Amino acid sequence: MEPEEATLPPPGIFLEVTCLKAYRSYTVRPRLPENLAPLREIAMNLRWSYTPDARELIRRVDPQLWEESGQNPIAMFGMVEPARWQDLAENDRFLEHLDRVREGLDRHLRAETWFEENHPESGGTVAYFSFEYGLSEALPLYAGGLGVLAGDHLKSASDMGVPICGVGLLYQVGYFRQYLNPDGWQQEEYGESDFHQMPVEQVVNEQGAPLSIEIPMGERVVRANIWRVQVGRVPLYLLDTNIPANAPADREITYQLYGGDLEMRIRQEILLGIGGIEALQRCLDRPPDVFHLNEGHAAFLVLERVRTMMVEHGLSFQEAVEATRVGNVFTVHTPVTAGHDSFPRALIERYFGSYCRQLDLSLDEFMRLGADACEDGPDSFSMTVLALRFSAWRNGVSELHGRVSRRIWHHLWPEAPDDEVPITSVTNGIHVGSFISDDMAALFNRYLGSGWRTEPGDASVWDRVADIPEAELWRAHERRRERLIAVARRRLHDQLKNRGASAQDLERAREALDPEALTIGFGRRFATYKRATLILRNPERLKRLLTDRDRPVQLLFAGKAHPDDRPGKELIREVVHFARDPEVRSRIVFLENYDLHLARYIVQGVDVWLNTPRRPLEASGTSGMKVTANGGLNCSILDGWWDEAYSPETGWAIGRGEEYCDEERQDDVEADALYTLLEQEIIPLFFDCGEDGIPHRWVAKMKRAMQIICPQFNSNRMVGEYVERFYLPGMRRSRAMADADFARARLLAAWRNRIDASWPRVRFASIGDNIDEAACSGDEIIVRAELALSGLAPDDLQVQLHSGTIDPAGRIIESKVTNMRHIGSSGGDKQTFECCIRCEGAGQWGYTVRVLPSHEDLVSPIDTGRIRLAS
Repeated sequence: MEPEEATLPPPGIFLEVTCLKAYRSYTVRPRLPENLAPLREIAMNLRWSYTPDARELIRRVDPQLWEESGQNPIAMFGMVEPARWQDLAENDRFLEHLDRVREGLDRHLRAETWFEENHPESGGTVAYFSFEYGLSEALPLYAGGLGVLAGDHLKSASDMGVPICGVGLLYQVGYFRQYLNPDGWQQEEYGESDFHQMPVEQVVNEQGAPLSIEIPMGERVVRANIWRVQVGRVPLYLLDTNIPANAPADREITYQLYGGDLEMRIRQEILLGIGGIEALQRCLDRPPDVFHLNEGHAAFLVLERVRTMMVEHGLSFQEAVEATRVGNVFTVHTPVTAGHDSFPRALIERYFGSYCRQLDLSLDEFMRLGADACEDGPDSFSMTVLALRFSAWRNGVSELHGRVSRRIWHHLWPEAPDDEVPITSVTNGIHVGSFISDDMAALFNRYLGSGWRTEPGDASVWDRVADIPEAELWRAHERRRERLIAVARRRLHDQLKNRGASAQDLERAREALDPEALTIGFGRRFATYKRATLILRNPERLKRLLTDRDRPVQLLFAGKAHPDDRPGKELIREVVHFARDPEVRSRIVFLENYDLHLARYIVQGVDVWLNTPRRPLEASGTSGMKVTANGGLNCSILDGWWDEAYSPETGWAIGRGEEYCDEERQDDVEADALYTLLEQEIIPLFFDCGEDGIPHRWVAKMKRAMQIICPQFNSNRMVGEYVERFYLPGMRRSRAMADADFARARLLAAWRNRIDASWPRVRFASIGDNIDEAACSGDEIIVRAELALSGLAPDDLQVQLHSGTIDPAGRIIESKVTNMRHIGSSGGDKQTFECCIRCEGAGQWGYTVRVLPSHEDLVSPIDTGRIRLAS
């Protein structure tokens, strides 16, 4: 989808003005002619934001006001003059366009979906919780990748018909608008949102009054109104505490995304987790079966679900945990410590002192639910640990991140091998239709058909990229680069003007960058681990590349640092100062206020997307996926999604996935590898053009990247994985737990208590086999293990033989697991288990025996934390 350039107001100084307080407030909506009334219905469903025909219809109302409104249709409608409305009401072509878009929306909402076709008997629903949502420029409720991913998740869930609803907070100011001072230092500016001028609608009760909830919070009760955003078929419910019924301090809870101190954060997370559960009870006919937590921000919901079960069904705490855990899905999105919220005991006592008594827990017992002694000590409460302990389904957001997460959180399951820590992975993906340029979309429609939008996970659709003529693909890409350069020049000029730059500098801005140069983009949050300045590490070597007249190269940077991240701000300043060097200032720019709008221009127009995180700190990343869909190529450290996506056919890898102890050494080595790639591979390939001016080998690489990456790294594939691996099993298990007055939950809790009581006395009495001094290849080895079960039944346990070749330290290298069968009692509480294995090769082999609890209602036996190894 092609973004239009919006006019942004310059930063300035705002004087506080004393204004009269309104006696009464009310909403005034623009009066649309009757035949234009469907425009509001279209604008209130965010499907318009990723449907080109609908977006163009809204823009046609008034192209200039569309830009001035920040591409917010509801705000724009209030700015349109009555005469313009009358003209449109009498414009047959506009009315035909309106009918076409309205019919398209109706057809979409009525059509049979992937979910209905593949899972018609599911009968359950999912609630998706996120601290931020990046759906559209018209709804600034996001800061970065987590929010954009949440938006893409809801969009694909709508496209696929997944029965899901979102839950979040409605922030008054959202995230900040970035601008730089004359020294290149980031400044933050906040603008308040008028929800009545946005595509969000207040939920009302039967009497037409705002529907609200009440949440005990410390010594006060906080009230929150509920708003609703419609994303295709999917509703998103947002909570707002900025209402007169609340104390001033409580009205601020939903004031700012990622603002305030630690106490503000715990209050926001109580509102999201506990308040979110209450909001769903008020808005839905029946409670969801599955709750999907993204990061630990919403983790208090797992406790509220437990408390609700205890109150409504008379369950004990442990019984309620078993009844709810199977319906909790937790996705951890970062390996960076700062991304995991922890609260001190004093804050927990202040806000949960009475709440923990409702759970029949002491404060000490409550603290242990989130205790992460390995990291924070016993007096700190980790939201991530709480979510991990109370969820049956856990995942990272790329294969590498899954491995890293298992290593980071191994201490919660200390007796499990690394590869059995119960955290898996679902690699992120993008909603392709939200980020594709109009030029590329036109090519895809012509040569791929509609499948690239409706079935983006179908590899056969993307195979047809081979049918796109090279000249057409290259020209479409060149048009997007030209458009990016035009926008960059205009924004650079406005930035410099706002900083008070000279007339000479303003004139140079109009000529910055070259529409025919190899354009390398870097756009993301300026956190130190992302290493935005790695490419600046050898300035002279970089200058030689940027100043080459025969093979011109240019760099385009954009991104925000967190307001409290001084090192991140230093990185932005370093880029800006380097860009002022007279030798390179026409070849490198930093564009302010990186957001969804600017991001579309950049991912649609760059030739190469540069990504230089410090492995393995990039959980996934999705910007590079958007670049690929638009014909760009990736050059990245093998981290996050690129670690599994990279092949020599699809782009370039910086290094081979090494991890370093010495960061200075790492930066030197990887900067050198980057320069070498640019000098020896990337730049020569880009400028290796045929007589027709087309770099044929480069275009071939563009095509292969699309064919390989696009069908895998899209949010339809991602949502489909969540549905089939977590949501559907979670629905089935949740309903099973609830059947017959929660009989299975009660039995599982009783069984777990019995395991906990007996486990310390479970031991190996003896282990034997039929091996003499050695075995020969092909021989069968019979292994028997005698265990003292301390009153447990054989069916309560799973006894496993782990066998394989061993290293010089006696460790099994690649273990093969064989379940041992119970063959009888050997007297008292001792039971014997046996299995047979075949010798499959020569060399040093070995085995060991392991015992775990076993129950049909356990998602993973590792969850019990009980493992006994032969010793």
